[in-house]
Amino acid sequence: MGERWRVAVDRSVCIGSGMCVGAAPDGFRLGPARQSHPVAPETDAAGSVLAAAEGCPVEAITLTVADSGAAVFPPEE
Repeated sequence: MGERWRVAVDRSVCIGSGMCVGAAPDGFRLGPARQSHPVAPETDAAGSVLAAAEGCPVEAITLTVADSGAAVFPPEE
């Protein structure tokens, strides 16, 4: 079994650009207020989900390793 990630969207930062939905349509949805939310709080590690986080214009998406809590995106400095 591969790595699992926790996916979170800070809705106080999200501007509803929809770029995450375009990058990972199985991973994100826009709600009625045009705010992003993950389809599931945990997902298999996937390039599309990472691309969605990296492509968010306001960096509202965070990814962490489900087992350890280690940062995936944004990376720890």
